[in-house]
Amino acid sequence: MKLYYEQTANCYKTCAVAKYLQLPVEFIRVDLGQGEHKKPEFLGKNPNGKVPLLETDDGFLWESIAIMCYFARQANSELWPTDERQVEVLRWLSWDMAHFLPATGVYYFENIIKPKYGLGEPDAQAIQNAGKDFKYYATILNDHLHDKEYLVGNALTLADFSVAALLPLADQAQIPLDDFHEIQRWHNTMMQLPAWQEPFPKT
Repeated sequence: MKLYYEQTANCYKTCAVAKYLQLPVEFIRVDLGQGEHKKPEFLGKNPNGKVPLLETDDGFLWESIAIMCYFARQANSELWPTDERQVEVLRWLSWDMAHFLPATGVYYFENIIKPKYGLGEPDAQAIQNAGKDFKYYATILNDHLHDKEYLVGNALTLADFSVAALLPLADQAQIPLDDFHEIQRWHNTMMQLPAWQEPFPKT
């Protein structure tokens, strides 16, 4: 298997899951700054022109959630449970992509991506506008995590890998987590996983 990645949020979680499950994955970095994701060779593998992208003997698989689920199935792992918890995991994966990631993603884009790729100064108004949504959804997550070690059934699942994807970059991205102690506690638990500490291959 080949996993095409860059050091972005959706790649963070797919790489971390691959490493956590100790799968035989070849990691191939795609230089977004050089536009490698928009070249014909890459677009032939993923017409969306985005990473992550997984190449297997059966073809190409895009979208981070699908890739994580594929990894878990390959490893026969309870990260993607087959019992009634699967619906709960799917709910949090969907919630993250629809709500939490877009809210945290503004801080990530303005404070990390823009400087990294020379896209101009952070937009203070965009960050301020994102604050309301972030506080709303972070409150939902914080309340849910009360007395829970993980998001679903007090066992590590793909939901944790997905929802926590940007939190290792919280300080650099200036994501305002100070008032959300349950999120911080849960993330500290995640950070104890070696695969989560260093999801990307060393270059």
